[in-house]
Amino acid sequence: MTAQPDPRPRTPLTRDRVLRAAVRMADGRGIAAVTMRNLAADLDVEAMSLYHHVPGKADLLDGMAEAVVAEINARVGDSAGATTPDTWRDAVRTRILAAREVMLGHPWAPGVISSRTTMNPAVMRYFDALTGQLLGGGLPADLVHHGLHALGSRALGFTLELFQTADGAPGPDAEEEMAQVAALFPNVAALMPTAVHDADTTLGW
Repeated sequence: MTAQPDPRPRTPLTRDRVLRAAVRMADGRGIAAVTMRNLAADLDVEAMSLYHHVPGKADLLDGMAEAVVAEINARVGDSAGATTPDTWRDAVRTRILAAREVMLGHPWAPGVISSRTTMNPAVMRYFDALTGQLLGGGLPADLVHHGLHALGSRALGFTLELFQTADGAPGPDAEEEMAQVAALFPNVAALMPTAVHDADTTLGW
């Protein structure tokens, strides 16, 4: 007797599905359990199929970090919202506490986010909205710039320092990247003229 094919339709494999499975696995079993082999078994696919959607482990971790911050953005809203000198403190506090709540649900995420070497779009959206709240509250751009340094990763709800390169030097595509930032994230771009760092690194600025 020949085996009959499974009549149930198979769910198509997509990058989003792979990332959601990886996040669930990290939540339940820890980040060390997230391997291509384990993901493939969890999704009931061949391991090589994953590479069509996540080229490697580094890209997988990038995507997982972006997925968590996207969850934060969905929780607090991508837009900065209208803030005033009387309301910005409560708005910023609400934003950071919401980020903290999301991070507590993904205890592996701070380590992964802090290990990434590029600022992903979800993180940029988060900080652009936060910057807009601070600027909307009447804070001058240079003070907002210093404030973001003082907050560091705490702005995202945890206490590791974010995205620090070994030497602090810009990459070869820095000008192109800054142009893209200016187009996509106007609040962050407003801080650029104030972002002058001298030899004094006290509190990060």
